[in-house]
Amino acid sequence: MKTFYIKIIALIIITGVVLLSFVPLFNSLKFGLDLQGGFEVLYQVSPIEGDNLTRDMLTNTYRTIGRRIDVLGVTEPEIIIEGNDRIRVRLAGIEDQAVARDILSRTASLTFRDSSDNLLMTSDVLSNATLDQDEYGRPAVALRIRDNDTFFRETRRISNSEDQLIVIWLDYEEGIDSYENEIDNCGSFSDSKCLSAATVSQGFAGNVIIRGSFTREEASTLSELINSGSIPTNLTEISSKTVGASFGENSLNRTLIAGVVGILLVILIMIYIYRFAGIITSAGIILYTFLTFLIFYSIGGVLTLPGIAALVLGIGMAVDANVINYEAMKEELKEGNDIKTSFKNAHKRSFLTIFDANVTTFIVAIILFIFGESTVKGFATMLIINIFVTIVIMVFLVKYILNVFINTNYFKDKKSLFINFKEKKKETKNFEFLKLGKYFIAFSSIIIAVGCIFLFTIGFNLGIDYRGGSSITIISNDELEINKIKADINDLGYTIVDIDTIDSNSVYIKVEDVLEKEQIDKTDKYFQELYDAQTEIGVISDIVKRELTANAIYSVILAAIGIIIYVALRFKFSYAISGVIALFHDVFIVIAIFAIFRLEVNAIFIAAILTIFGYSINDTIVIFDRVRESINKLIKNNSKNKEKLYDVINIALKHTLKRTLYTTITVFVVVASLIFLGAYEIINFNLALLVGVAAGTYSSLFIAAPICYKLLKNNLNKPQKKKKNIDEIDEISVKGINS
Repeated sequence: MKTFYIKIIALIIITGVVLLSFVPLFNSLKFGLDLQGGFEVLYQVSPIEGDNLTRDMLTNTYRTIGRRIDVLGVTEPEIIIEGNDRIRVRLAGIEDQAVARDILSRTASLTFRDSSDNLLMTSDVLSNATLDQDEYGRPAVALRIRDNDTFFRETRRISNSEDQLIVIWLDYEEGIDSYENEIDNCGSFSDSKCLSAATVSQGFAGNVIIRGSFTREEASTLSELINSGSIPTNLTEISSKTVGASFGENSLNRTLIAGVVGILLVILIMIYIYRFAGIITSAGIILYTFLTFLIFYSIGGVLTLPGIAALVLGIGMAVDANVINYEAMKEELKEGNDIKTSFKNAHKRSFLTIFDANVTTFIVAIILFIFGESTVKGFATMLIINIFVTIVIMVFLVKYILNVFINTNYFKDKKSLFINFKEKKKETKNFEFLKLGKYFIAFSSIIIAVGCIFLFTIGFNLGIDYRGGSSITIISNDELEINKIKADINDLGYTIVDIDTIDSNSVYIKVEDVLEKEQIDKTDKYFQELYDAQTEIGVISDIVKRELTANAIYSVILAAIGIIIYVALRFKFSYAISGVIALFHDVFIVIAIFAIFRLEVNAIFIAAILTIFGYSINDTIVIFDRVRESINKLIKNNSKNKEKLYDVINIALKHTLKRTLYTTITVFVVVASLIFLGAYEIINFNLALLVGVAAGTYSSLFIAAPICYKLLKNNLNKPQKKKKNIDEIDEISVKGINS
């Protein structure tokens, strides 16, 4: 007894320390744009001269962008080379987005010109520029010259000209830019590509200083911009996303509240259902969440809204491992085994089922990571971490802790307290699941048919990811009138595709126009001044739209193929074909619901579809494992009666019903909390999951199982193959895979 309480106190202390460590760990994480504001831009990189972009050009442009960002003072920027000709930049938490966009979008082409815009020199004459001061101690910019001869020749020529001006340009465009038009703005880094107009009184054959009425910050910015002008490439924006700071903070707060509520509900449900074992699972959930964040932090992950959703959803799915173990343990106890034997046998029986369930999710996560865009990659990363942490914490660690308490012998005669097991439970009449199959198939067929009608007549409500154009979300402290917002958008000159109210203070608009950076800045300022509103603006060009659409198709096809192959290896054809039918049923139900109710389909929706792939097949695998186990017992007894097969499958479904319902409930509560309390940006993602989970639950029981029964029944009395003393309905034994 004393040993038991010592171990309880130790567990409480460890869990308490982990809880206290959450806040500093969470605050140490890097947050994405959607959680703290900022902007993201994807550039297409092309050479200024020549047809081929080399890897060196791309790498040097990457470094140049890094130097430009240093000027902005962003502490943790993300600069990522994607493919052979793209660079993605994320600047989270930046305050002056207009200046940042302008500095970043200036291509790396520095030129020296006269006041008539004639080219004198390129950046080739320079080594670098540094912050310095003149003889009076005022901020200045020192130029270190590489090509002294050229620099002397051109500066001497300028010194003999009428105005003696040498003009430094960054990203000068012939026929568009001119010094005459930029006289008033030259040197204003956010408004002009004309960096400086310096007076040259003599020829210089060495290093020089640019003087002016600079502040220290302006001189520093000028030196950095001059340094950045040494790479001959053009940068073209092909997609972008701009999020206001308070917009991001609001999303973070709402999603965190939703996540905490969802986790607490799961903990309460597990304690209510499984008593002490549920308490250990709850401690496992806390450790699971902490370890997930710790791994995410250690790999330098950037936490986004989909990432938090993946974590919370992962918790709902991770407890499935414990539910499978606990229900198997109850069955062992029913057979009269003591608590130690039941615990050992249950874990031995359930491990392969848990492994199967996580492998299918892992297949989905890998494909999401390969083909997903930035936010989807974050979701996939969190999903991959969830899988490994589930195995480590929710399987091995929880098993170890429970075993420690079982070995104290405290629960020897307290099975109800340990796992809520009741010795003399009245056996209920077998429910005929298979009979209901035709009704559920008819119900689903009607939904899918109606969905197809909507899909082929009206089409999907496509987000800008797959439509192209721009999305504008406006959030104000005051009530917004949708008709007034429509008029405002028309005044800005944009063509509205769709407009919808999120709530009385928030409006979501899709426009056909692919907004340029100037239009984004104008739109943001317009609504800020008019309504004191924060905006989130996303832009997708036709190039990115086509790529995202292609990647969505590839990812769905590959995920389906991967899961089909794995299920085919693990199960006989009869199981595999019925499981895959149920899987596609669940996906088609979600697609139908989105088509009927005109819910937006965007990139994160595809992540939801693939997550449903993993979840749906998990549920079916757990049921089929039990069905297969029961059928193998039937075969060992040399029974070939179709009625017995019917009863065996119904009994197997009854035994897995609790596990199916409990897992569904835990996933439902976390998804529901994200829908009702979380951020609007991921509400359609969560709605897709909610529909998919519901469809997956009834399809496993009432669609996959009846189809499997039909296939098995047809093979029941077929002649046995030579040298194979196993009935045709038995699976093929593969060493190392089948038990």
